[in-house]
Amino acid sequence: MSRRRSIGSKATPRELVRERDSAGGGRGSGRPPKPPRVRGERSFFGRWFRRLMLAGLAVGAIGALALAISVFVAVSNLPSYSELRNSQVGQTIVIRARDGAEIVSIGPSYGQWLSSGEIPQVMKDAMISVEDRRYYYHFGVDPIGLARALFISLRDDEGARATSTITQQLARNLFLNSNRSLDRKLREAVLAMALEWKFSKEQVLELYLNKVYFGGGAHGIDSASRKFFSHSARDLTLGEAAIIAGLVKAPSRYSPTADLDAAVARANVVIGQMEKYGALAPGAANRVDVSAVKLRPDAGQNSVRYFTDWVLVQLEELLPETGEPLEVWTTLDVGLQQAATTSLRANSPRGAQGALVSLDRDGAVLALVGGTDYVESNYNRAVNATRQPGSAWKLFVYLAALEAGYKPADQVVDEPVTFEGWSPRNSTGEYAGPIDVRTAFAYSINTVAAQLGNDVGYSSVAGMARRFGISTPIDTVPSMVLGTSDVRLIDMVRSFAAVQAQGLSVEPYGVTRVATVDGEILYEHRPAGQQYRLVPPHVAAGITDLLQTAVSTGTGRAAQIGRPVAGKTGTTTSNKDGWFLGFSSGVTTGVWMGRDDARAVPGLQGGRAPARAFADFMRVAVKDRPVEPFQTEAQLPEWMLEPEAELYEDPSGEYYYIDEQGNLIEPTGPIDQRGRPDFENQPETFEEAFPDPAGAAGPARPGGSSE
Repeated sequence: MSRRRSIGSKATPRELVRERDSAGGGRGSGRPPKPPRVRGERSFFGRWFRRLMLAGLAVGAIGALALAISVFVAVSNLPSYSELRNSQVGQTIVIRARDGAEIVSIGPSYGQWLSSGEIPQVMKDAMISVEDRRYYYHFGVDPIGLARALFISLRDDEGARATSTITQQLARNLFLNSNRSLDRKLREAVLAMALEWKFSKEQVLELYLNKVYFGGGAHGIDSASRKFFSHSARDLTLGEAAIIAGLVKAPSRYSPTADLDAAVARANVVIGQMEKYGALAPGAANRVDVSAVKLRPDAGQNSVRYFTDWVLVQLEELLPETGEPLEVWTTLDVGLQQAATTSLRANSPRGAQGALVSLDRDGAVLALVGGTDYVESNYNRAVNATRQPGSAWKLFVYLAALEAGYKPADQVVDEPVTFEGWSPRNSTGEYAGPIDVRTAFAYSINTVAAQLGNDVGYSSVAGMARRFGISTPIDTVPSMVLGTSDVRLIDMVRSFAAVQAQGLSVEPYGVTRVATVDGEILYEHRPAGQQYRLVPPHVAAGITDLLQTAVSTGTGRAAQIGRPVAGKTGTTTSNKDGWFLGFSSGVTTGVWMGRDDARAVPGLQGGRAPARAFADFMRVAVKDRPVEPFQTEAQLPEWMLEPEAELYEDPSGEYYYIDEQGNLIEPTGPIDQRGRPDFENQPETFEEAFPDPAGAAGPARPGGSSE
């Protein structure tokens, strides 16, 4: 029988060995003895887990304290409710026509302020259902929504999705910008919690519905309701409320004036959400026909916006930076703007776009249309698009030739030519032989333009174009004489306006005066102190002679309006672009037509649709102006009056011409009773100039790959 050692007694070595063996740790067990366990000891992982838990709790506590302090500071700095209600975001700019009438208001538009009790419940339900269904259950930030968004992003391996609550959106609209930085999101969350701390849910929702942006400059549901439905938001129906609520996600994409089908589809999503979350009775969504909602025609979304878009860009250069509301007086004639729109829509070929710019004699823009439908496309083709001008470019070729010494009556030859491996062709593939410069221009003969360009130098042609206001890159290869360098319509119109000004520079402008709502004048247009002479008077007179002939007997006959008109057609290869540019009675107008994708337009030629659109517009533009004959004669400089350039009279009384080598040239054209050339009865048409005496096919009618 073993003896038990009493408590507190001292054990002998033999007794310790015996106790060890009895516990199974003796020599025969084969196992090492277990070390004595110290009370309170933890494993390695347990110790670190406990430390991390404590550190996390500490960090969380510090973060919560910092958040509470941040929210408290934000609350103390928040404006009062009345101050937030009266604050407005953005700058309002009222643009007026030349007669002072308001044509459009750019910038934020605020309707009447509706109190929470005046806002239809259906509007509140629609907005909450689609934007923040747990609005009444969170404190400004939605933890459930955040957790769900995080889970979805991890599950689908996508970026974090937008989870902003209505209160966060309000905070962003009132105090922040829309960038996606983490700092901005944190400040947004703090401000949202501060708003909910300081104001009630109804107050926050009232602020939101009266401040949120719905596109087209409309801020708040009342402004949106009046913009899209022509009535106050107090009277919104379910379908109308759903359309408005659907705009918040993407105002431009779901605007009913831009894409009605997209707006209706989005509104149906809103109604589905309302039914899903209990704002509508089960099955009610199927009984709502959003497509039956009647929209207000938007008078602001018409062609005048092409002009106002152009003006707004100019304001950035004309004015110092200011956020004040502005009133801008412009040069636009609303009646002519409508006439320009009508003429383009009536004459543009199917599937083609059109643009028109019209300038008064001092450069004031009377009308500017950048497309056939601003709602369909707000791309401004009048000032931004660059297209090949075709034979309208020959204006610069012939200006350079006249400046170099050519005269309208000088003889040239329409024949096959090749320059640096390039061989221009006329549209008929045939050639007329000897003709004068005036006829070559009137019928837009390509081979003659190529010869003139080669004679005066392609750099001289490019320099002339630069001189007259062409701002786009210009090639100096031989084919450039037929208009292969892209140009802007407004630049081409400016060039023709300078010809009408008898060779003086013309600068297009659209703004006459800018003032604040208090009447302070910030900018006022003043006539240019000095117009620059671009070409001598005799060159301007000579090119006017050619341009007038092109309309009276040449390719631009469709542009006739019953009074003197000077102009030029242009058609590019495969009928991709059609142009007509000209002037009459102090008004210069240019028309371009074509497709945005630069595909061919069957039948498009500058002498057809563009010339007809020009004529339709110009009849309206000049009807109240006096008829003005053109200055086509001018005193030639002495260097052009050398003996070899004058008529030579021989003893028999016959008149002859002398060429540069001194050779006599037989007179051409009608002869008067004294045997002299009859200048008063020159041929007016190509058929008269080149009759067919045999009754058979005579010389080919001049033409070209471009008019």
